[in-house]
Parts: sequence; structure tokens; C-alpha cells
Amino acid sequence: MIDGSTRLIAHIGFPTHAFKSPMIYNPYFEHEGINAVVVPMGCRTEHYAQFLKSVFALDNIQGALVTMPHKVTTAGLLDDVSPAVKIAGSCNAVRRAEDGRLIGDMFDGEGFVRGVRRKGCTLEGARVLVVGCGGVGSAIAASLAKAGVAWLALSDARDEAARGLGERLRAHYPRLEVTTGSNDPQGYDLVVNATPMGMNDGDPLPVDVTRIAPETFVGEVVMKTEMTAFLRAVQARGCRFQVGSDMLFEQIPAYLEFFGLPGTTPEVLRSLAKLSYGEAR
Repeated sequence: MIDGSTRLIAHIGFPTHAFKSPMIYNPYFEHEGINAVVVPMGCRTEHYAQFLKSVFALDNIQGALVTMPHKVTTAGLLDDVSPAVKIAGSCNAVRRAEDGRLIGDMFDGEGFVRGVRRKGCTLEGARVLVVGCGGVGSAIAASLAKAGVAWLALSDARDEAARGLGERLRAHYPRLEVTTGSNDPQGYDLVVNATPMGMNDGDPLPVDVTRIAPETFVGEVVMKTEMTAFLRAVQARGCRFQVGSDMLFEQIPAYLEFFGLPGTTPEVLRSLAKLSYGEAR
């Protein structure tokens, strides 16, 4: 029940048809009697900088979830950001401090790492390939470095994106082995698709799946459908994997803490969620 005391969490991105967060947060809020609601807000790139500041002029704003294509832009619009934002160069959570400053953090990487660890993937000393070095890929790489992986290979269609991320990682983790350029998945303990490939039917696969060993763990970030073409292909090879929505469920408890709301577990969120993978939402 939305009333005059409801706290708003803006879910900002464009387009909004693939948004999953409202179908997870809102059933949880209703079940727990938390007077808050996540509202999808479709904002095009040219309006975003002005809109972000405007939405935080609302007295009943609790925070903002930021998604594509605004994560990278957001990092440069705030008054203060976390170390994760500085390394990733992107931000997916914003709140207003008591003094009015806008504070940003990044939870994509933390959610991804929590998820693969809970599935038995050992990260300490691992060799990892991350394909896609935009906002989500950079965040995942930063969290993997923090988790203690030994080797990070970075690949992106834009070579400068991979090189820039590599430089930031080396600056913060000088013992980490970082390479860029190749998306050959052979020889890695973990392969991560952090590209939009799989968002639309007919997309090419992010890597040559025939080069992935069956013992390799595979992570996906695309959430438009649970089993993307990439995941179906690695499943056929016998690989263990993590679907894109798992990253979301794992990071939501961290978001709730950041926004000053009661926390929960991924299991509770999954039991209450009303996820749909249809086209029209």
C-alpha cells in the first residue's frame, strides 16, 4: 500500500523493459511491512545528469538504483564515492547523506562474488577471464581482485576500456597479474560474460565455448532471460554456472544496508520474488 509516508527508491535506466529489481524488492517490502517502493524510471542519456540531481530533491527519496546506460556517468556526478566505484569507474547505488551530499557505491561485483562463492567456486589464487570491461565488468573485476584471484585477463571490444581497467587494478593490487586483449577462454578457472551479448535473440556468443573446459565455472550477467544462449552452451559442456539474476539477489542485502533499510538474505528474497522473463513489462 503506497501512502503519503512511502519512501521511494528510484530505479533509473533506459530502456526499462528488462528491469528485475521491482519484482524482487517490492514483494519483500510488502511481506516485511516496510513502507518503501522501487519505481522504474526510464531516463534517456541526454537528460540523466539533470534528472539524477532533481530526483534527490524529493524529501521522500530513500535512494537510487542505477543501471544501464548510466552507471559510468553516475561516478562523475556525485560528491563522494566508495573505493569500488573508483576502481570500477561506475556506480549503481546512490543515497543522500544527512548534509545533502550524494554518496555512491557499486555492488555488482560484490553480488557476483558472493554468488559464485556460495556455489563452491574458489577464488583465492584463481585464474579468471572477464569479457566486457564496461560498468558491470569493471565492478566484477574489482571485486574479484579484492577476493584474492591471482590472474585477471580482461577483454573488451574497445581495447582502451580493457587497458584502462587493467591500469586501475594494477594501481590498487600491484601483486595481481593482469593481461588484456584476448578473449580465449582456455585455461581459466572462471569465465565471466560481462557483455550485453545474450540480451537479444541472435546475439553472438561472447567467447568460443568449445575452448572452455568442463571444469571451468562460468558466470553470466545478462538478466533478460535466465538461461541465455551462452549458458545453455556451457551447460552442454558440463560447466557449473551462475545465472545473471543470482548476482542481483546476492547484492540486494548490501543495497538495503546502504539505503538504511532492514536487511535480509538471498534465500528470503528468492522465496518472495515475482520474477518474470516476458518481453512486455
